Amino acid sequence: MPYAECVTSTLFSRIINHEIPGTFVYRDDLCVGFMTISPITTGHTLVVPIKEVDQWTDLTADLNSHLFGVAKIIGDATKRAFNCERIALVIAGYEIPHCHLHVIPSNSMADLEFANARTNVPREELEEAARRIIVELRNAGVAGAI
Repeated sequence: MPYAECVTSTLFSRIINHEIPGTFVYRDDLCVGFMTISPITTGHTLVVPIKEVDQWTDLTADLNSHLFGVAKIIGDATKRAFNCERIALVIAGYEIPHCHLHVIPSNSMADLEFANARTNVPREELEEAARRIIVELRNAGVAGAI
């Protein structure tokens, strides 16, 4: 479903529909990738289906496969952009009732503590992190790169 047709009941749908600001790195017909406003580490990105689905276990098999594929593509680009040891993939799902995959650059387990998430991150910092990921997505020839 094109993003303009997305129902706007969740915060993520409002971001997807550009009703509130978001810092995007990726978009296709099924999902988007954008920077979280509360990153644990610089480069922390969310992969979110355009269609509102509460829990990842409720995703169709095709959409699940697509989201995880996009998370891998964004993760590969993020690893190159930030030269980190690993890319973590976390699905928690308590904050917002709209499935989202956390793609997190990591150099240790300490980088995965949601209690360490930063708040009030300047938009310029999010945009710079997004720019670095977008450069790597484009260098890899990813069609959905913003």
